[in-house]
Amino acid sequence: MSEKINIAQNLRAVLARIETAAREAGRDPSAATLVAVSKTMPAERIAEAIVAGQRVFGENRVQEAEQKWPALRRDHPDVKLHLIGALQTNKVGKALELFDVIETVDRPRLAQALAREMEKTGRRPDCFIQVNTGAEPQKAGVLPNAADAFIRSCIDDLKLPVVGLMCIPPHEEEPSLHFAFLREIARRHALSYLSMGMSADYPIAIAFGATHVRVGTAIFGHRG
Repeated sequence: MSEKINIAQNLRAVLARIETAAREAGRDPSAATLVAVSKTMPAERIAEAIVAGQRVFGENRVQEAEQKWPALRRDHPDVKLHLIGALQTNKVGKALELFDVIETVDRPRLAQALAREMEKTGRRPDCFIQVNTGAEPQKAGVLPNAADAFIRSCIDDLKLPVVGLMCIPPHEEEPSLHFAFLREIARRHALSYLSMGMSADYPIAIAFGATHVRVGTAIFGHRG
């Protein structure tokens, strides 16, 4: 079934929905960046998206990205790669080598490891703080009641290049409540970027100010 998926066509449809959602919200469509989630997708499928014009991608795992992306980057040096999955502290060095943006800074120990490695290597990819807006025990992200202090610590004490916030709302709850909540936290800290919204709800996220939407299934189809 995967052979029938037209990635270029799907990309056009997603970009059209992004443009429509942005215009309906009174926003410039160029202010919302599509992060094509390519986790579990083979390099050939990702290359189809690149050929179709997509340049920003998201991967969940450092090890998987290490296997696929060096070759893709050699062929397409202008692509940008976001880490959108949990980062283990022992993978921080490799993550800084591979990724242009780390979206999942979510705990003090990880933030400290990133700060040390950035100081050592001089490589400083943009960072997003992941907030667990639904306070779900099984989900990564700093808890809402600890978010303000953690954000300030990352910026003021550790000097991390924090540019925005990221969230994954609870599946069964109205996402707009979580998007509005994340937007308010970002405003308190004068952070410009919001990574929120996935295949099921990215038009809603754009209405609430998302600057990055993470879309995989709507582009690549369901993963096996």
